[in-house]
Amino acid sequence: MIRHAKISEIKDILNITKACAAEMNNNGIFQWNEHYPSESAFLSDFERNELYVKEINGQVIGNMVISTLMDEEYVPIQWLTPNGNSTYIHRLGIHPSYQGKGFAQELMDYAEAYSKSNGFKSVRLDTFSQNKRNQRFYEQRGYQKLDDIFFPKQSIHPFHCYELVL
Repeated sequence: MIRHAKISEIKDILNITKACAAEMNNNGIFQWNEHYPSESAFLSDFERNELYVKEINGQVIGNMVISTLMDEEYVPIQWLTPNGNSTYIHRLGIHPSYQGKGFAQELMDYAEAYSKSNGFKSVRLDTFSQNKRNQRFYEQRGYQKLDDIFFPKQSIHPFHCYELVL
């Protein structure tokens, strides 16, 4: 089941993202660290009612944010659709014990269906330039790679911006 997160699940979500960060680090992908994703980011997501979880048998095994808020880092990007009618996917994570089973696909299916049914024109996101698996994942879903942005607290390497026109 995919549903809105509960405030009491923030700790579970942080445990998932820490496990994901450790798994990525083991694979030489230094995308998430002690600065990101943060508890304060998830609390803000929760307060905006934009934080979702994937639950199996009562256990939270994944999370994502479907936001209408455009981060300032995205402003210079030449998007495929005009600004103001897109959703933004952030902080998508599946606990490593559950990766490779299609759960990230389910979260993205949910986000795209939500966006389309609510009249949004596109779905936008970014992914780390050193994370080739994520890039293939989004490109196979039809996302088009656009410009790069930087998050200096996370990495010296860029993050690729992607957009799917609905």
